[in-house]
Amino acid sequence: MNDPHDSTLVLLTVEEAARRLRIGRTTCFALVASGALESVTVGRLRRIPPDALPAYVARLRTAA
Repeated sequence: MNDPHDSTLVLLTVEEAARRLRIGRTTCFALVASGALESVTVGRLRRIPPDALPAYVARLRTAA
Protein backbone atom coordinates (compact mmCIF):
# COMPACT_ATOMS: atom_id res chain seq x y z
CA MET A 1 0.00 0.00 0.00
CA ASN A 2 1.21 3.50 -0.80
CA ASP A 3 2.16 5.87 1.98
CA PRO A 4 -0.50 8.62 1.96
CA HIS A 5 2.10 11.07 3.28
CA ASP A 6 4.50 10.47 0.37
CA SER A 7 5.27 14.02 -0.80
CA THR A 8 6.25 12.75 -4.27
CA LEU A 9 2.66 11.82 -5.14
CA VAL A 10 1.27 14.13 -7.80
CA LEU A 11 -2.35 13.10 -7.27
CA LEU A 12 -4.03 11.41 -4.33
CA THR A 13 -6.90 8.97 -4.22
CA VAL A 14 -9.92 10.05 -2.21
CA GLU A 15 -8.91 7.53 0.45
CA GLU A 16 -5.38 8.97 0.68
CA ALA A 17 -6.76 12.50 0.93
CA ALA A 18 -9.17 11.39 3.67
CA ARG A 19 -6.30 9.88 5.66
CA ARG A 20 -4.28 13.09 5.35
CA LEU A 21 -7.25 15.18 6.50
CA ARG A 22 -8.04 12.64 9.26
CA ILE A 23 -11.65 12.36 8.10
CA GLY A 24 -13.73 9.44 6.92
CA ARG A 25 -13.72 8.20 3.36
CA THR A 26 -17.46 8.90 2.95
CA THR A 27 -17.04 12.46 4.23
CA CYS A 28 -14.17 13.02 1.80
CA PHE A 29 -16.26 11.72 -1.12
CA ALA A 30 -19.05 14.12 -0.06
CA LEU A 31 -16.60 17.05 -0.03
CA VAL A 32 -15.44 16.12 -3.53
CA ALA A 33 -19.03 15.71 -4.78
CA SER A 34 -20.02 19.11 -3.40
CA GLY A 35 -16.97 20.82 -4.89
CA ALA A 36 -15.67 21.85 -1.47
CA LEU A 37 -12.53 19.80 -2.09
CA GLU A 38 -10.92 20.26 -5.50
CA SER A 39 -10.51 17.14 -7.59
CA VAL A 40 -9.72 16.14 -11.15
CA THR A 41 -10.84 13.30 -13.36
CA VAL A 42 -8.23 11.06 -14.94
CA GLY A 43 -10.09 8.73 -17.27
CA ARG A 44 -12.77 7.26 -15.00
CA LEU A 45 -10.80 7.93 -11.81
CA ARG A 46 -11.27 10.81 -9.38
CA ARG A 47 -8.02 12.20 -7.94
CA ILE A 48 -7.17 15.06 -5.60
CA PRO A 49 -4.14 17.33 -6.05
CA PRO A 50 -2.14 17.41 -2.77
CA ASP A 51 -2.21 21.22 -2.67
CA ALA A 52 -6.04 21.10 -2.60
CA LEU A 53 -5.89 19.84 0.99
CA PRO A 54 -4.22 22.88 2.60
CA ALA A 55 -6.41 25.13 0.42
CA TYR A 56 -9.53 23.42 1.79
CA VAL A 57 -8.28 23.76 5.38
CA ALA A 58 -7.46 27.43 4.78
CA ARG A 59 -11.04 28.05 3.59
CA LEU A 60 -12.35 26.32 6.72
CA ARG A 61 -10.16 28.52 8.92
CA THR A 62 -11.28 31.69 7.12
CA ALA A 63 -14.94 30.73 7.50
CA ALA A 64 -14.58 30.01 11.24
